[in-house]
Amino acid sequence: MTKNLSKGWIFFFGALGGLLYGYDTGVISGALLFINEDIPLSNFLEGLVVSSLLVGAIVGAGMSGYVSDRFGRRRVVFVIALIYIIGALVLAFAPNVSILVLGRVILGLGVGGSTAIVPVYLSEMAPTDSRGALASLNQLMITIGIVLAYFVNYAFTPIEGWRWMLGLASVPAVVLMVGVLFMPESPKWLLKQNREKEARKVMGLTRKQSEIDDEVEQMKKIEAEKESTWDVLRSKWVRPMLIVGSGIAIFQQFIGINAVIYYAPTIFTKAGLGDSASILGTVGIGILNVLMTLVAIATIDKLGRKKLLLIGNVGMVTSLAVLATILFTMQLTTSVAWMTVVFLGLFIIFFSATWGPVVWVMLPELFPTKARGAATGFTTLLLSAANLIVSLFFPILLGAIGTAWVFVIFAAIGVLAFLFVAKYVPETKGRSLEEIERDLRGHAS
Repeated sequence: MTKNLSKGWIFFFGALGGLLYGYDTGVISGALLFINEDIPLSNFLEGLVVSSLLVGAIVGAGMSGYVSDRFGRRRVVFVIALIYIIGALVLAFAPNVSILVLGRVILGLGVGGSTAIVPVYLSEMAPTDSRGALASLNQLMITIGIVLAYFVNYAFTPIEGWRWMLGLASVPAVVLMVGVLFMPESPKWLLKQNREKEARKVMGLTRKQSEIDDEVEQMKKIEAEKESTWDVLRSKWVRPMLIVGSGIAIFQQFIGINAVIYYAPTIFTKAGLGDSASILGTVGIGILNVLMTLVAIATIDKLGRKKLLLIGNVGMVTSLAVLATILFTMQLTTSVAWMTVVFLGLFIIFFSATWGPVVWVMLPELFPTKARGAATGFTTLLLSAANLIVSLFFPILLGAIGTAWVFVIFAAIGVLAFLFVAKYVPETKGRSLEEIERDLRGHAS
Protein backbone atom coordinates (compact mmCIF):
# COMPACT_ATOMS: atom_id res chain seq x y z
CA MET A 1 0.00 0.00 0.00
CA THR A 2 2.79 2.41 0.98
CA LYS A 3 4.73 1.51 -2.15
CA ASN A 4 1.70 2.14 -4.39
CA LEU A 5 1.04 5.45 -2.61
CA SER A 6 4.67 6.50 -3.05
CA LYS A 7 4.54 5.50 -6.71
CA GLY A 8 1.41 7.60 -7.25
CA TRP A 9 2.99 10.71 -5.73
CA ILE A 10 6.19 10.22 -7.71
CA PHE A 11 4.33 10.28 -11.01
CA PHE A 12 1.95 13.03 -9.89
CA PHE A 13 4.74 15.45 -9.02
CA GLY A 14 6.84 14.17 -11.90
CA ALA A 15 4.09 15.22 -14.32
CA LEU A 16 3.03 18.43 -12.54
CA GLY A 17 5.30 20.53 -14.77
CA GLY A 18 3.00 19.48 -17.61
CA LEU A 19 0.03 21.06 -15.80
CA LEU A 20 1.87 24.38 -15.62
CA TYR A 21 2.73 24.14 -19.31
CA GLY A 22 -0.92 23.49 -20.13
CA TYR A 23 -2.21 26.28 -17.90
CA ASP A 24 0.10 28.90 -19.36
CA THR A 25 -0.72 27.67 -22.86
CA GLY A 26 -4.48 27.83 -22.36
CA VAL A 27 -4.94 30.87 -20.11
CA ILE A 28 -3.76 33.41 -22.67
CA SER A 29 -6.73 32.59 -24.94
CA GLY A 30 -9.22 34.12 -22.50
CA ALA A 31 -6.92 36.85 -21.20
CA LEU A 32 -6.47 38.20 -24.74
CA LEU A 33 -10.13 39.17 -24.87
CA PHE A 34 -9.62 41.64 -21.99
CA ILE A 35 -5.96 42.73 -22.08
CA ASN A 36 -6.93 45.09 -24.90
CA GLU A 37 -9.11 47.06 -22.46
CA ASP A 38 -6.03 48.02 -20.42
CA ILE A 39 -3.16 47.56 -22.87
CA PRO A 40 -4.12 48.10 -26.53
CA LEU A 41 -2.81 45.34 -28.82
CA SER A 42 -2.65 45.28 -32.63
CA ASN A 43 -2.83 41.93 -34.48
CA PHE A 44 0.97 41.87 -34.53
CA LEU A 45 1.32 42.69 -30.81
CA GLU A 46 -1.33 40.09 -29.97
CA GLY A 47 0.68 37.46 -31.83
CA LEU A 48 3.86 38.72 -30.15
CA VAL A 49 2.42 38.41 -26.63
CA VAL A 50 1.23 34.88 -27.33
CA SER A 51 4.33 33.70 -29.18
CA SER A 52 6.94 35.31 -26.89
CA LEU A 53 6.34 32.43 -24.50
CA LEU A 54 7.74 30.15 -27.21
CA VAL A 55 10.89 32.27 -27.54
CA GLY A 56 11.64 31.51 -23.92
CA ALA A 57 10.60 27.89 -24.46
CA ILE A 58 13.17 27.44 -27.22
CA VAL A 59 15.93 28.64 -24.88
CA GLY A 60 14.59 26.62 -21.94
CA ALA A 61 14.33 23.40 -23.94
CA GLY A 62 17.77 23.86 -25.47
CA MET A 63 19.46 24.40 -22.11
CA SER A 64 17.56 22.13 -19.72
CA GLY A 65 18.24 18.85 -21.50
CA TYR A 66 22.00 19.23 -21.31
CA VAL A 67 21.86 20.65 -17.76
CA SER A 68 19.68 17.77 -16.54
CA ASP A 69 22.09 15.23 -18.04
CA ARG A 70 24.86 16.88 -16.01
CA PHE A 71 23.18 17.85 -12.72
CA GLY A 72 20.14 15.56 -12.55
CA ARG A 73 16.46 15.81 -13.45
CA ARG A 74 15.25 16.72 -9.96
CA ARG A 75 17.35 19.87 -9.47
CA VAL A 76 16.32 21.22 -12.87
CA VAL A 77 12.61 20.69 -12.09
CA PHE A 78 13.03 22.76 -8.89
CA VAL A 79 14.52 25.65 -10.89
CA ILE A 80 11.72 25.34 -13.46
CA ALA A 81 9.11 25.72 -10.69
CA LEU A 82 10.83 28.90 -9.49
CA ILE A 83 10.86 30.30 -13.04
CA TYR A 84 7.11 29.63 -13.37
CA ILE A 85 6.41 31.58 -10.17
CA ILE A 86 8.46 34.58 -11.29
CA GLY A 87 6.89 34.64 -14.76
CA ALA A 88 3.32 34.44 -13.43
CA LEU A 89 3.87 37.32 -11.00
CA VAL A 90 5.50 39.51 -13.66
CA LEU A 91 2.45 39.00 -15.91
CA ALA A 92 -0.03 39.66 -13.12
CA PHE A 93 1.45 43.12 -12.51
CA ALA A 94 2.49 44.00 -16.09
CA PRO A 95 1.86 47.71 -16.80
CA ASN A 96 2.57 47.63 -20.55
CA VAL A 97 3.24 45.45 -23.60
CA SER A 98 6.99 45.24 -22.95
CA ILE A 99 6.51 43.74 -19.48
CA LEU A 100 3.79 41.41 -20.82
CA VAL A 101 6.25 40.11 -23.38
CA LEU A 102 9.01 39.82 -20.75
CA GLY A 103 6.72 37.84 -18.43
CA ARG A 104 5.76 35.49 -21.25
CA VAL A 105 9.44 34.96 -22.14
CA ILE A 106 10.23 34.09 -18.50
CA LEU A 107 7.30 31.66 -18.41
CA GLY A 108 8.61 30.22 -21.66
CA LEU A 109 11.88 29.26 -19.98
CA GLY A 110 9.80 27.14 -17.59
CA VAL A 111 7.67 25.74 -20.40
CA GLY A 112 10.73 24.74 -22.43
CA GLY A 113 12.30 23.13 -19.41
CA SER A 114 9.09 21.22 -18.68
CA THR A 115 8.78 19.89 -22.20
CA ALA A 116 12.37 18.63 -22.14
CA ILE A 117 12.56 17.21 -18.59
CA VAL A 118 9.11 15.92 -17.63
CA PRO A 119 8.85 13.28 -20.43
CA VAL A 120 12.40 12.10 -19.73
CA TYR A 121 11.82 11.81 -15.97
CA LEU A 122 8.53 9.92 -16.36
CA SER A 123 9.99 7.60 -19.00
CA GLU A 124 13.03 6.78 -16.87
CA MET A 125 10.97 6.21 -13.72
CA ALA A 126 8.38 3.95 -15.39
CA PRO A 127 8.65 0.16 -15.81
CA THR A 128 8.65 -1.11 -19.42
CA ASP A 129 5.17 -2.67 -19.48
CA SER A 130 3.43 0.54 -18.40
CA ARG A 131 5.88 3.15 -19.68
CA GLY A 132 3.51 4.42 -22.36
CA ALA A 133 0.65 4.97 -19.92
CA LEU A 134 2.81 6.54 -17.20
CA ALA A 135 4.75 8.75 -19.61
CA SER A 136 1.38 9.88 -21.02
CA LEU A 137 0.69 11.49 -17.64
CA ASN A 138 2.64 14.46 -18.96
CA GLN A 139 0.06 15.03 -21.69
CA LEU A 140 -2.78 14.36 -19.22
CA MET A 141 -1.41 17.06 -16.94
CA ILE A 142 -1.03 19.41 -19.92
CA THR A 143 -4.70 18.90 -20.82
CA ILE A 144 -5.80 19.31 -17.18
CA GLY A 145 -3.78 22.53 -17.05
CA ILE A 146 -5.48 23.79 -20.21
CA VAL A 147 -9.00 23.02 -18.97
CA LEU A 148 -8.16 24.52 -15.57
CA ALA A 149 -7.08 27.69 -17.39
CA TYR A 150 -10.36 27.72 -19.31
CA PHE A 151 -12.39 27.42 -16.09
CA VAL A 152 -10.35 30.23 -14.52
CA ASN A 153 -10.90 32.35 -17.64
CA TYR A 154 -14.66 31.72 -17.46
CA ALA A 155 -14.75 32.50 -13.72
CA PHE A 156 -13.00 35.84 -14.15
CA THR A 157 -14.79 36.88 -17.36
CA PRO A 158 -17.53 38.87 -15.51
CA ILE A 159 -14.89 41.19 -14.00
CA GLU A 160 -12.56 41.00 -17.03
CA GLY A 161 -9.87 39.86 -14.60
CA TRP A 162 -7.05 38.99 -16.96
CA ARG A 163 -4.41 39.72 -14.31
CA TRP A 164 -5.92 37.08 -12.03
CA MET A 165 -6.09 34.65 -14.94
CA LEU A 166 -2.37 34.99 -15.61
CA GLY A 167 -1.17 35.35 -12.00
CA LEU A 168 -2.86 32.22 -10.62
CA ALA A 169 -0.32 30.06 -12.49
CA SER A 170 1.95 30.73 -9.49
CA VAL A 171 -0.18 28.49 -7.24
CA PRO A 172 0.55 25.10 -8.89
CA ALA A 173 4.15 26.26 -9.38
CA VAL A 174 4.53 26.59 -5.59
CA VAL A 175 3.02 23.10 -5.19
CA LEU A 176 5.58 21.75 -7.68
CA MET A 177 8.46 23.49 -5.89
CA VAL A 178 7.48 21.88 -2.58
CA GLY A 179 6.70 18.50 -4.15
CA VAL A 180 10.03 18.21 -5.95
CA LEU A 181 11.79 18.24 -2.57
CA PHE A 182 10.25 14.81 -1.92
CA MET A 183 10.74 13.35 -5.42
CA PRO A 184 13.50 10.76 -6.01
CA GLU A 185 16.15 11.33 -8.65
CA SER A 186 15.88 9.38 -11.93
CA PRO A 187 17.45 5.91 -11.49
CA LYS A 188 18.97 6.08 -14.99
CA TRP A 189 20.78 9.29 -14.07
CA LEU A 190 21.92 7.82 -10.74
CA LEU A 191 23.38 4.81 -12.54
CA LYS A 192 25.24 7.14 -14.91
CA GLN A 193 26.78 8.73 -11.79
CA ASN A 194 27.87 5.28 -10.48
CA ARG A 195 25.35 5.49 -7.64
CA GLU A 196 23.95 2.00 -8.13
CA LYS A 197 22.72 1.48 -4.57
CA GLU A 198 20.58 4.64 -4.72
CA ALA A 199 19.36 3.76 -8.20
CA ARG A 200 18.21 0.30 -7.09
CA LYS A 201 16.37 1.82 -4.14
CA VAL A 202 14.50 4.24 -6.42
CA MET A 203 13.73 1.50 -8.96
CA GLY A 204 12.28 -0.58 -6.13
CA LEU A 205 9.47 1.97 -5.84
CA THR A 206 8.14 1.16 -9.31
CA ARG A 207 9.63 -2.20 -10.39
CA LYS A 208 9.91 -5.84 -9.39
CA GLN A 209 13.31 -7.13 -8.25
CA SER A 210 13.82 -9.22 -11.40
CA GLU A 211 13.19 -6.15 -13.58
CA ILE A 212 15.67 -4.13 -11.54
CA ASP A 213 18.45 -6.68 -12.01
CA ASP A 214 17.86 -6.89 -15.77
CA GLU A 215 17.77 -3.12 -16.27
CA VAL A 216 20.83 -2.47 -14.14
CA GLU A 217 22.78 -5.10 -16.07
CA GLN A 218 21.77 -3.59 -19.43
CA MET A 219 22.61 -0.10 -18.16
CA LYS A 220 26.06 -1.22 -17.08
CA LYS A 221 26.76 -2.58 -20.56
CA ILE A 222 25.71 0.72 -22.11
CA GLU A 223 27.79 2.73 -19.62
CA ALA A 224 30.81 0.59 -20.49
CA GLU A 225 30.80 2.32 -23.88
CA LYS A 226 33.29 5.18 -23.47
CA GLU A 227 31.24 7.91 -25.13
CA SER A 228 30.37 11.44 -24.10
CA THR A 229 26.95 13.00 -24.67
CA TRP A 230 28.32 14.86 -27.69
CA ASP A 231 29.90 11.68 -29.13
CA VAL A 232 26.54 9.93 -28.94
CA LEU A 233 24.58 12.84 -30.42
CA ARG A 234 26.79 13.12 -33.51
CA SER A 235 27.11 9.37 -34.11
CA LYS A 236 25.57 7.93 -37.28
CA TRP A 237 23.41 5.40 -35.45
CA VAL A 238 21.59 8.17 -33.53
CA ARG A 239 21.02 10.42 -36.55
CA PRO A 240 17.93 8.57 -37.93
CA MET A 241 16.19 8.84 -34.56
CA LEU A 242 17.04 12.54 -34.30
CA ILE A 243 15.33 12.99 -37.67
CA VAL A 244 12.30 10.97 -36.56
CA GLY A 245 12.06 12.78 -33.22
CA SER A 246 12.43 16.17 -34.89
CA GLY A 247 9.81 15.27 -37.49
CA ILE A 248 7.08 14.18 -35.08
CA ALA A 249 7.82 17.14 -32.78
CA ILE A 250 7.42 19.65 -35.63
CA PHE A 251 4.36 17.97 -37.15
CA GLN A 252 2.64 17.86 -33.73
CA GLN A 253 2.62 21.66 -33.78
CA PHE A 254 2.27 22.39 -37.51
CA ILE A 255 -1.04 20.53 -37.69
CA GLY A 256 -2.43 23.47 -35.69
CA ILE A 257 -3.30 22.22 -32.21
CA ASN A 258 -1.99 25.24 -30.34
CA ALA A 259 -3.61 27.63 -32.80
CA VAL A 260 -6.87 26.15 -31.54
CA ILE A 261 -5.77 26.22 -27.89
CA TYR A 262 -4.42 29.79 -27.98
CA TYR A 263 -7.09 31.34 -30.20
CA ALA A 264 -10.24 29.25 -29.68
CA PRO A 265 -12.24 32.17 -28.19
CA THR A 266 -11.04 34.40 -31.05
CA ILE A 267 -12.11 31.76 -33.61
CA PHE A 268 -15.51 31.40 -31.95
CA THR A 269 -16.14 35.15 -31.71
CA LYS A 270 -15.29 35.48 -35.42
CA ALA A 271 -17.78 32.66 -36.05
CA GLY A 272 -20.50 34.67 -34.31
CA LEU A 273 -20.49 33.74 -30.61
CA GLY A 274 -20.27 36.26 -27.76
CA ASP A 275 -17.37 36.50 -25.29
CA SER A 276 -18.93 34.31 -22.55
CA ALA A 277 -20.23 31.72 -25.03
CA SER A 278 -16.83 31.62 -26.74
CA ILE A 279 -14.97 30.97 -23.50
CA LEU A 280 -17.60 28.41 -22.47
CA GLY A 281 -17.04 26.66 -25.82
CA THR A 282 -13.34 26.42 -25.02
CA VAL A 283 -14.17 24.87 -21.63
CA GLY A 284 -15.98 22.09 -23.48
CA ILE A 285 -13.00 21.59 -25.76
CA GLY A 286 -10.70 21.48 -22.74
CA ILE A 287 -12.79 18.78 -21.05
CA LEU A 288 -12.74 16.71 -24.24
CA ASN A 289 -8.97 17.13 -24.28
CA VAL A 290 -8.68 15.60 -20.79
CA LEU A 291 -11.13 12.75 -21.42
CA MET A 292 -9.49 11.63 -24.67
CA THR A 293 -6.04 11.74 -23.08
CA LEU A 294 -7.38 9.22 -20.55
CA VAL A 295 -8.42 7.05 -23.52
CA ALA A 296 -4.86 7.32 -24.86
CA ILE A 297 -3.39 6.27 -21.51
CA ALA A 298 -5.60 3.16 -21.58
CA THR A 299 -4.64 2.19 -25.15
CA ILE A 300 -1.09 3.34 -25.86
CA ASP A 301 0.59 0.23 -24.42
CA LYS A 302 -1.91 -2.03 -26.25
CA LEU A 303 -2.34 -0.52 -29.71
CA GLY A 304 1.16 0.92 -29.96
CA ARG A 305 2.55 4.36 -30.70
CA LYS A 306 2.74 4.28 -34.50
CA LYS A 307 -0.80 3.00 -35.06
CA LEU A 308 -2.22 5.74 -32.81
CA LEU A 309 -0.33 8.43 -34.72
CA LEU A 310 -1.74 7.22 -38.05
CA ILE A 311 -5.29 6.97 -36.70
CA GLY A 312 -4.97 10.47 -35.29
CA ASN A 313 -3.85 11.90 -38.62
CA VAL A 314 -6.86 10.48 -40.42
CA GLY A 315 -9.28 11.86 -37.82
CA MET A 316 -7.71 15.32 -37.61
CA VAL A 317 -7.45 15.81 -41.36
CA THR A 318 -11.06 14.74 -41.84
CA SER A 319 -12.29 17.11 -39.09
CA LEU A 320 -10.38 20.06 -40.54
CA ALA A 321 -11.52 19.32 -44.10
CA VAL A 322 -15.19 19.13 -43.09
CA LEU A 323 -14.84 22.30 -41.00
CA ALA A 324 -13.26 24.20 -43.89
CA THR A 325 -16.02 23.02 -46.23
CA ILE A 326 -18.71 24.28 -43.86
CA LEU A 327 -17.05 27.69 -43.54
CA PHE A 328 -16.60 27.96 -47.32
CA THR A 329 -20.17 27.02 -48.25
CA MET A 330 -22.47 28.26 -45.46
CA GLN A 331 -23.50 31.72 -44.29
CA LEU A 332 -22.41 32.90 -40.83
CA THR A 333 -25.17 32.02 -38.35
CA THR A 334 -25.36 30.87 -34.74
CA SER A 335 -25.82 27.25 -35.89
CA VAL A 336 -22.70 27.51 -38.06
CA ALA A 337 -20.81 28.94 -35.08
CA TRP A 338 -21.76 25.94 -32.94
CA MET A 339 -20.89 23.57 -35.80
CA THR A 340 -17.44 25.16 -35.65
CA VAL A 341 -17.29 24.26 -31.96
CA VAL A 342 -18.35 20.66 -32.71
CA PHE A 343 -15.80 20.00 -35.45
CA LEU A 344 -13.00 21.70 -33.55
CA GLY A 345 -14.03 19.38 -30.72
CA LEU A 346 -13.62 16.37 -33.04
CA PHE A 347 -10.19 17.65 -34.03
CA ILE A 348 -9.28 17.88 -30.34
CA ILE A 349 -10.64 14.36 -29.70
CA PHE A 350 -8.36 12.81 -32.32
CA PHE A 351 -5.34 14.89 -31.30
CA SER A 352 -5.75 14.22 -27.58
CA ALA A 353 -6.12 10.46 -28.05
CA THR A 354 -3.11 10.17 -30.35
CA TRP A 355 -0.57 12.86 -31.28
CA GLY A 356 -0.87 14.73 -27.99
CA PRO A 357 0.39 11.99 -25.65
CA VAL A 358 2.22 9.76 -28.14
CA VAL A 359 4.81 12.35 -29.17
CA TRP A 360 5.71 13.09 -25.54
CA VAL A 361 6.01 9.35 -24.86
CA MET A 362 8.11 8.61 -27.93
CA LEU A 363 10.64 11.44 -27.78
CA PRO A 364 12.62 10.11 -24.79
CA GLU A 365 12.09 6.50 -25.97
CA LEU A 366 13.90 7.16 -29.24
CA PHE A 367 17.18 8.31 -27.72
CA PRO A 368 20.07 6.57 -25.92
CA THR A 369 20.63 6.95 -22.20
CA LYS A 370 23.81 9.00 -22.37
CA ALA A 371 22.16 11.68 -24.51
CA ARG A 372 18.47 11.29 -23.64
CA GLY A 373 18.14 14.64 -21.89
CA ALA A 374 20.10 16.55 -24.53
CA ALA A 375 18.41 14.86 -27.52
CA THR A 376 14.92 15.25 -26.02
CA GLY A 377 15.79 18.88 -25.26
CA PHE A 378 16.83 19.43 -28.87
CA THR A 379 13.64 17.94 -30.32
CA THR A 380 11.43 19.83 -27.88
CA LEU A 381 13.33 22.96 -28.84
CA LEU A 382 12.19 22.32 -32.42
CA LEU A 383 8.67 21.63 -31.13
CA SER A 384 8.66 25.00 -29.38
CA ALA A 385 10.04 26.70 -32.50
CA ALA A 386 7.23 25.18 -34.58
CA ASN A 387 4.74 26.29 -31.92
CA LEU A 388 6.22 29.79 -32.12
CA ILE A 389 5.77 29.94 -35.89
CA VAL A 390 2.15 28.78 -35.68
CA SER A 391 1.17 31.08 -32.80
CA LEU A 392 2.92 34.14 -34.29
CA PHE A 393 1.50 33.82 -37.80
CA PHE A 394 -1.95 32.34 -37.06
CA PRO A 395 -3.68 35.66 -36.23
CA ILE A 396 -2.02 37.27 -39.25
CA LEU A 397 -3.18 34.44 -41.55
CA LEU A 398 -6.61 34.53 -39.94
CA GLY A 399 -6.96 38.19 -40.90
CA ALA A 400 -5.39 37.79 -44.35
CA ILE A 401 -6.99 34.63 -45.80
CA GLY A 402 -9.76 33.70 -43.35
CA THR A 403 -10.42 30.79 -40.99
CA ALA A 404 -11.41 28.28 -43.69
CA TRP A 405 -8.17 28.56 -45.69
CA VAL A 406 -6.09 28.30 -42.51
CA PHE A 407 -7.83 25.00 -41.72
CA VAL A 408 -7.10 23.80 -45.27
CA ILE A 409 -3.39 24.47 -44.69
CA PHE A 410 -3.45 22.53 -41.40
CA ALA A 411 -5.24 19.62 -43.11
CA ALA A 412 -2.58 19.47 -45.86
CA ILE A 413 0.15 19.38 -43.19
CA GLY A 414 -1.75 16.52 -41.54
CA VAL A 415 -1.52 14.50 -44.77
CA LEU A 416 2.24 15.06 -44.89
CA ALA A 417 2.51 13.98 -41.25
CA PHE A 418 0.68 10.72 -42.06
CA LEU A 419 3.14 9.94 -44.84
CA PHE A 420 6.13 10.74 -42.60
CA VAL A 421 4.92 8.47 -39.79
CA ALA A 422 4.06 5.62 -42.16
CA LYS A 423 7.53 5.65 -43.73
CA TYR A 424 9.96 6.61 -40.96
CA VAL A 425 8.59 6.17 -37.43
CA PRO A 426 9.43 2.88 -35.66
CA GLU A 427 7.25 1.12 -33.08
CA THR A 428 8.62 1.30 -29.51
CA LYS A 429 5.78 -0.43 -27.64
CA GLY A 430 6.78 -3.19 -25.21
CA ARG A 431 10.54 -2.64 -25.48
CA SER A 432 12.75 -1.40 -22.67
CA LEU A 433 14.73 1.77 -23.22
CA GLU A 434 17.92 -0.30 -23.17
CA GLU A 435 16.54 -2.74 -25.79
CA ILE A 436 15.63 0.14 -28.10
CA GLU A 437 19.14 1.55 -27.74
CA ARG A 438 20.75 -1.83 -28.33
CA ASP A 439 18.74 -2.30 -31.53
CA LEU A 440 19.74 1.15 -32.76
CA ARG A 441 23.42 0.37 -32.21
CA GLY A 442 22.97 -3.00 -33.88
CA HIS A 443 21.42 -1.55 -37.03
CA ALA A 444 24.31 0.86 -37.37
CA SER A 445 27.02 -1.76 -37.03
